[in-house]
Amino acid sequence: MPTGVHLRDARQQLFDAAERVLLRAGPTGLTSRAVTDEAGCAKGVLHRHFTDFDGFLAELVLDRAARLEARARALREAAGTGTVADNLTAALTTLFEPVPVAIIPLITFRDELRARLRQARPGGGIAILAEVTTAVSGYLADERARGRIAPDADLDSLALSLVGGGHLLFADRDPGPPTTATVRRLVASVLAGHVRGDG
Repeated sequence: MPTGVHLRDARQQLFDAAERVLLRAGPTGLTSRAVTDEAGCAKGVLHRHFTDFDGFLAELVLDRAARLEARARALREAAGTGTVADNLTAALTTLFEPVPVAIIPLITFRDELRARLRQARPGGGIAILAEVTTAVSGYLADERARGRIAPDADLDSLALSLVGGGHLLFADRDPGPPTTATVRRLVASVLAGHVRGDG
Protein backbone atom coordinates (compact mmCIF):
# COMPACT_ATOMS: atom_id res chain seq x y z
CA MET A 1 0.00 0.00 0.00
CA PRO A 2 1.51 3.39 -0.89
CA THR A 3 2.47 5.57 2.05
CA GLY A 4 1.57 8.82 0.31
CA VAL A 5 -2.20 8.30 0.37
CA HIS A 6 -3.73 11.31 2.11
CA LEU A 7 -6.80 10.82 4.27
CA ARG A 8 -8.77 14.00 4.72
CA ASP A 9 -10.16 12.91 8.09
CA ALA A 10 -7.96 9.96 8.95
CA ARG A 11 -9.57 9.12 12.29
CA GLN A 12 -13.09 9.04 10.88
CA GLN A 13 -12.07 7.09 7.80
CA LEU A 14 -10.23 4.55 9.92
CA PHE A 15 -13.24 4.22 12.25
CA ASP A 16 -15.58 3.71 9.28
CA ALA A 17 -13.20 1.15 7.78
CA ALA A 18 -13.04 -0.70 11.13
CA GLU A 19 -16.85 -0.84 11.23
CA ARG A 20 -16.99 -2.41 7.78
CA VAL A 21 -14.36 -5.01 8.68
CA LEU A 22 -16.08 -5.76 11.99
CA LEU A 23 -19.45 -6.30 10.33
CA ARG A 24 -17.94 -8.46 7.59
CA ALA A 25 -15.31 -10.48 9.49
CA GLY A 26 -16.24 -10.20 13.19
CA PRO A 27 -13.88 -9.43 16.09
CA THR A 28 -11.28 -12.00 15.08
CA GLY A 29 -10.95 -10.46 11.63
CA LEU A 30 -10.47 -6.93 12.94
CA THR A 31 -6.72 -6.31 12.73
CA SER A 32 -4.74 -3.14 12.11
CA ARG A 33 -3.79 -4.48 8.66
CA ALA A 34 -7.42 -5.23 7.80
CA VAL A 35 -8.47 -1.72 8.88
CA THR A 36 -5.76 0.10 6.92
CA ASP A 37 -6.33 -2.10 3.87
CA GLU A 38 -10.05 -1.33 4.06
CA ALA A 39 -9.30 2.41 4.43
CA GLY A 40 -6.84 2.26 1.50
CA CYS A 41 -3.89 3.65 3.43
CA ALA A 42 -0.54 2.56 4.82
CA LYS A 43 -0.48 0.79 8.19
CA GLY A 44 1.63 3.63 9.59
CA VAL A 45 -1.31 6.04 9.21
CA LEU A 46 -3.14 4.29 12.04
CA HIS A 47 -0.08 4.48 14.29
CA ARG A 48 0.39 8.20 13.59
CA HIS A 49 -3.03 8.91 15.06
CA PHE A 50 -3.22 6.28 17.83
CA THR A 51 -0.67 4.91 20.29
CA ASP A 52 -1.42 1.30 19.32
CA PHE A 53 -4.25 -0.85 17.96
CA ASP A 54 -6.01 -1.24 21.32
CA GLY A 55 -5.86 2.54 21.72
CA PHE A 56 -7.50 2.84 18.29
CA LEU A 57 -10.20 0.33 19.25
CA ALA A 58 -10.88 2.11 22.55
CA GLU A 59 -11.36 5.40 20.69
CA LEU A 60 -13.62 3.66 18.16
CA VAL A 61 -15.81 2.20 20.91
CA LEU A 62 -16.02 5.50 22.80
CA ASP A 63 -16.88 7.37 19.59
CA ARG A 64 -19.64 4.92 18.70
CA ALA A 65 -20.95 4.88 22.27
CA ALA A 66 -21.19 8.69 22.18
CA ARG A 67 -23.30 8.45 19.04
CA LEU A 68 -25.90 6.53 21.01
CA GLU A 69 -26.50 9.62 23.17
CA ALA A 70 -28.59 11.29 20.45
CA ARG A 71 -30.73 8.18 20.16
CA ALA A 72 -31.05 8.06 23.94
CA ARG A 73 -32.25 11.68 23.95
CA ALA A 74 -34.88 10.83 21.34
CA LEU A 75 -36.18 8.04 23.58
CA ARG A 76 -36.35 10.36 26.60
CA GLU A 77 -38.21 12.94 24.49
CA ALA A 78 -40.79 10.30 23.55
CA ALA A 79 -41.90 9.95 27.18
CA GLY A 80 -45.59 10.72 27.50
CA THR A 81 -46.30 10.18 23.78
CA GLY A 82 -47.48 7.07 21.96
CA THR A 83 -47.34 3.92 24.06
CA VAL A 84 -44.52 2.82 26.33
CA ALA A 85 -44.24 -0.51 24.49
CA ASP A 86 -44.07 1.13 21.05
CA ASN A 87 -41.49 3.68 22.23
CA LEU A 88 -39.27 0.98 23.72
CA THR A 89 -39.66 -1.28 20.69
CA ALA A 90 -38.53 1.51 18.38
CA ALA A 91 -35.69 2.47 20.72
CA LEU A 92 -34.30 -1.06 21.08
CA THR A 93 -34.44 -1.52 17.31
CA THR A 94 -32.48 1.70 16.82
CA LEU A 95 -30.05 1.29 19.72
CA PHE A 96 -29.20 -2.28 18.72
CA GLU A 97 -28.31 -1.54 15.11
CA PRO A 98 -25.61 -3.80 13.57
CA VAL A 99 -22.55 -1.73 14.52
CA PRO A 100 -23.29 -1.39 18.26
CA VAL A 101 -24.20 -5.09 18.39
CA ALA A 102 -20.92 -6.02 16.64
CA ILE A 103 -18.88 -3.89 19.04
CA ILE A 104 -20.09 -5.77 22.14
CA PRO A 105 -18.31 -9.07 21.31
CA LEU A 106 -15.23 -7.08 20.29
CA ILE A 107 -15.06 -5.68 23.83
CA THR A 108 -15.47 -9.10 25.41
CA PHE A 109 -12.94 -10.62 22.97
CA ARG A 110 -10.05 -8.25 23.79
CA ASP A 111 -8.80 -8.03 27.38
CA GLU A 112 -6.61 -4.97 26.74
CA LEU A 113 -9.52 -3.12 25.13
CA ARG A 114 -11.66 -3.74 28.21
CA ALA A 115 -8.83 -2.45 30.41
CA ARG A 116 -8.53 0.73 28.31
CA LEU A 117 -12.25 1.30 28.42
CA ARG A 118 -12.31 0.87 32.21
CA GLN A 119 -9.64 3.59 32.46
CA ALA A 120 -11.58 5.89 30.15
CA ARG A 121 -14.96 5.17 31.75
CA PRO A 122 -14.66 4.62 35.50
CA GLY A 123 -17.78 3.19 37.05
CA GLY A 124 -17.93 -0.04 35.11
CA GLY A 125 -20.35 -1.37 32.58
CA ILE A 126 -19.65 -2.56 29.07
CA ALA A 127 -19.66 0.36 26.67
CA ILE A 128 -22.67 0.26 24.33
CA LEU A 129 -24.69 -1.92 26.72
CA ALA A 130 -24.16 0.67 29.45
CA GLU A 131 -25.41 3.46 27.17
CA VAL A 132 -28.47 1.48 26.13
CA THR A 133 -29.25 0.57 29.76
CA THR A 134 -28.91 4.20 30.87
CA ALA A 135 -31.23 5.33 28.06
CA VAL A 136 -33.90 2.74 28.87
CA SER A 137 -33.68 3.37 32.64
CA GLY A 138 -34.00 7.12 32.14
CA TYR A 139 -36.98 6.67 29.85
CA LEU A 140 -38.74 4.33 32.29
CA ALA A 141 -38.16 6.83 35.10
CA ASP A 142 -39.68 9.60 32.97
CA GLU A 143 -42.72 7.44 32.22
CA ARG A 144 -43.11 6.53 35.90
CA ALA A 145 -43.06 10.24 36.76
CA ARG A 146 -45.91 10.71 34.26
CA GLY A 147 -47.90 7.89 35.86
CA ARG A 148 -47.59 5.54 32.88
CA ILE A 149 -45.39 3.04 34.75
CA ALA A 150 -46.46 1.66 38.13
CA PRO A 151 -44.92 3.59 41.05
CA ASP A 152 -43.61 0.38 42.65
CA ALA A 153 -42.00 -0.95 39.45
CA ASP A 154 -38.36 -2.00 39.84
CA LEU A 155 -36.94 0.13 37.02
CA ASP A 156 -33.43 -1.32 37.24
CA SER A 157 -34.72 -4.86 36.79
CA LEU A 158 -37.04 -3.80 33.96
CA ALA A 159 -34.21 -2.01 32.17
CA LEU A 160 -31.83 -4.96 32.55
CA SER A 161 -34.49 -7.36 31.27
CA LEU A 162 -35.26 -5.16 28.26
CA VAL A 163 -31.61 -4.54 27.38
CA GLY A 164 -30.46 -8.10 28.02
CA GLY A 165 -33.37 -9.58 26.11
CA GLY A 166 -32.98 -7.04 23.31
CA HIS A 167 -29.28 -7.78 23.01
CA LEU A 168 -29.94 -11.52 22.76
CA LEU A 169 -32.52 -10.94 20.02
CA PHE A 170 -30.23 -8.71 17.97
CA ALA A 171 -26.96 -10.56 18.61
CA ASP A 172 -28.08 -13.50 16.48
CA ARG A 173 -27.34 -11.96 13.06
CA ASP A 174 -28.56 -14.97 11.03
CA PRO A 175 -30.89 -14.76 9.20
CA GLY A 176 -31.05 -11.06 10.08
CA PRO A 177 -32.38 -8.75 12.78
CA PRO A 178 -35.58 -9.69 14.60
CA THR A 179 -38.87 -8.39 13.30
CA THR A 180 -40.56 -5.45 14.97
CA ALA A 181 -43.27 -7.85 16.16
CA THR A 182 -40.65 -10.05 17.86
CA VAL A 183 -39.09 -7.07 19.66
CA ARG A 184 -42.52 -5.80 20.68
CA ARG A 185 -43.42 -9.21 22.16
CA LEU A 186 -40.30 -9.08 24.33
CA VAL A 187 -41.09 -5.52 25.47
CA ALA A 188 -44.74 -6.35 26.21
CA SER A 189 -43.72 -9.44 28.18
CA VAL A 190 -41.20 -7.53 30.31
CA LEU A 191 -43.61 -4.65 30.94
CA ALA A 192 -46.64 -6.85 31.70
CA GLY A 193 -48.34 -5.58 34.84
CA HIS A 194 -46.21 -2.43 35.05
CA VAL A 195 -47.87 -0.14 32.48
CA ARG A 196 -50.71 2.09 33.70
CA GLY A 197 -53.49 4.04 32.01
CA ASP A 198 -53.14 4.64 28.27
CA GLY A 199 -49.38 3.87 28.31
